[in-house]
Amino acid sequence: MSKRRTTRIAAVLLGGAVAVSSFSVAQADTVEITPIEQVQGTGNSSPLSGQQVTVQGVVTGAYAEGGIRGFYVQSEGTGAEVPTAGSPAIFVYAPDEVSSVQVGDFVQVSGAVSEYYGLTQIKAQGVQQLAEPAESVKPLAISLPGDEAGREQIESMLVEPQGEFTVSDNYSLNQYGELSLAQGTSSILPGEKLLRQPTDVFAPGSSQAKALAEENAQRALVVDDGATLNFSTAKNTSVALPYIDAEQRVSVGAKASFTGPMILDYRYDLWRLQPQGQVIGAQDSDIALDFEQISNEAPEEVGGNLSVGSFNVLNYFTTTGDQLEGCTYYRDREGNPLTVKQGCDARGAADAISFERQQSKIVSALSKFTADVVVLEEIENSARFGQDRDAALSHLVDQLNAAAGSKVWSFVPSPATVPADEDVIRTAIIYRGKAVKPIDESVILQDAAFDNARDPLGQAFQKVGGNQNTRFVVVANHFKSKGSNPNDGSGNADSGDGQGAWNADRVEQAQALVRFTEELKVSRNTQKVLLAGDFNSYAAEDPIRVLTEAGFTDIGAKADSQSYVYDGLSGSLDHILASPELAAKVTGQDIWNINAIESVGYEYSRHNYNITDLFTANQYRSSDHDPLLVGLELNKKG
Repeated sequence: MSKRRTTRIAAVLLGGAVAVSSFSVAQADTVEITPIEQVQGTGNSSPLSGQQVTVQGVVTGAYAEGGIRGFYVQSEGTGAEVPTAGSPAIFVYAPDEVSSVQVGDFVQVSGAVSEYYGLTQIKAQGVQQLAEPAESVKPLAISLPGDEAGREQIESMLVEPQGEFTVSDNYSLNQYGELSLAQGTSSILPGEKLLRQPTDVFAPGSSQAKALAEENAQRALVVDDGATLNFSTAKNTSVALPYIDAEQRVSVGAKASFTGPMILDYRYDLWRLQPQGQVIGAQDSDIALDFEQISNEAPEEVGGNLSVGSFNVLNYFTTTGDQLEGCTYYRDREGNPLTVKQGCDARGAADAISFERQQSKIVSALSKFTADVVVLEEIENSARFGQDRDAALSHLVDQLNAAAGSKVWSFVPSPATVPADEDVIRTAIIYRGKAVKPIDESVILQDAAFDNARDPLGQAFQKVGGNQNTRFVVVANHFKSKGSNPNDGSGNADSGDGQGAWNADRVEQAQALVRFTEELKVSRNTQKVLLAGDFNSYAAEDPIRVLTEAGFTDIGAKADSQSYVYDGLSGSLDHILASPELAAKVTGQDIWNINAIESVGYEYSRHNYNITDLFTANQYRSSDHDPLLVGLELNKKG
C-alpha cells in the first residue's frame, strides 16, 4: 500500500467560493497519510475495515445538528472524472469535532475504518485543520449510475447529477424529510418519467412486471435533508420541515432541477443524495434543487354533454370521535386531537374543529370538480351510529350547496332494503339536478362476496330533457383493500406477485359485480353501465381483468396520469369502466391529480404537526386518492 507524508494545511476553494475556517489552525504532526481511495477500495466494503488510518481531504458536507453527527471529506483536486481506483471521498463520524469544521476546510482525520450499514466511514479520533492551500474539489458531473457497483464507485463524492429527474414520492417528506426522484425515462415504457406500479401495466408475476420492478429500483434515488430526524416525534416538531411550506409544494410528477452539487450517500439501505448542510425550511441556502410547481386548479375538459366522476372523501364522518366512548387519537404537536386512531367505530375527525378543516378541503375540491354525477367512497354509514343511513351524505350535500349559493347538488337516497350488517364506511352517489335525474330507486348488491368490503350501490339516471336513449346506470364500488395479509396459505394471502393480500376476494367481488350489472341492465332497461370507484386493484390485476373480459372498458386507464402513489410507484386503484354500449359514447377522460401527488403534510390530519403551518382550505390533499372524470355524449337519437 503506497502512503505519503505531508504537513500541508489551509483554506480551500470549493464550488466557486472561498470558505474560511471557524476554528484554530494546528500544525499537523508528520504522519503516514493513506489516500482515501485506498480506504474505500473498489469493492462493496473497505479493504482496511478495522484498521487505524489518517487521511486528508476537503470538507464537502458538514452536519453538526440533525443526527448525522459527522462530515464528508474528499481528496483534494478530485471530482473532474469518475475514479477508477476507489472513491476519493468518505464519511467521517465525528460527533465531538463536527461543530468545528465547515464546508471548504482542508482537514486531516485519524481514526478507525468501519462499515456502517453499508457506508464506509472513519470514526474520528482526531481532526486537524490544515493550513496551506489545497487544490479545489470539483463536483463530478455525471449521469448517476443505476447499478450498485457504479454507485459504490462514487460513494460519498460531491456530484452534480446530469439528465432529467422527476419527483416520484414525497410521502416521507412529512416524517423523515426525504423525497424520491426518478432518473430519466423508462426504457420499458417509452416516455414514462415516473416509476410505474408494475401491475398497473403488466400481468402480475409476468417477466415484464419483474423487469419493470428491476428498472424502477435502478432509476429511483432518495433526496435527503442532511439529517436523520423523525419530524413526527415531539422533540423535532419545532424544526421546520425541509423543502416544503404552504406555498412551495414538492409534487409527484414535478420536474426536479439541480441548482448545485450534492453528496452521494448510502443510509438506511438506500442510495440517497445529501445536501452539503442540513436543510431547514423551504428556503434554506443548502437546498440544491428547484421543483416545478404543478397547477391543478380544475380538471381537464373531457367533452360531451354530461360527465361522471369518482371521488374518495377520506373517511368523511360527521360522527366525530369525541361523540363516542373509547376513541383514542392522533394528536398535533400541542396535544390537540386530530383524527381517530382506534377504540371506536368512528374513522375520521376527532372533534368538530378538525372536522371543519377536513370538510373545507373536500367542499373546495368537489365544488371545482366538474362532474354531473359523482360516486363517493369512504363516507360515513350513519346507520351504524343510530342515525338515518344518509345523514352524513345529506350534510355534505348541504355544505356543497351552501358553497354554491343555491341548490346545485342532490344525493341518491338509500333504497328501502339495505344490508343488515354493513361496514362503518359506504359508497354513495351525488348529482347535479340540472344535468340528470334519477330513474327508479337505487339498489344495493347484497352478496356474500362483499362481506369484507363495501356493498356496491347502483342507480339509473337519465339526462334532463333526454329520453330512453340517454339513460345509463352508475354503480359505486369500493373493493377489499390489499393490506392485513392473512398469511394463511389461501388465495387471499399475499403471493408476492404484486397484487397484495385478499386478491381472491377481490376477484369474487368483481365476478359478483358482473352478475349485478346484468340484472341492472334488465331492471333499469338500459345496456349503458358505468362502474366507478376504488377497486383496490391496479389496471392489469386479476379483478380488473375479470371486468374487462366481461366486456367493460377501463376508461381511466386511457388517461395520461394515475390516481394513487404507493411506495414511490404510481398506479391507479381507482377506475371508471364502461359497458360496450356506453364506451362508444365516451368523449374524454381525466385523472385530476390534486391528492395522491401531494405531500400528506397538507392533509387536515397533519394540521399543526410541524412548526411550519401547511394547512390551507383548498383542494390539495383533500384525500389520498385522485378523482377520476369521464365525459359522455348522450343524445335522444342514441
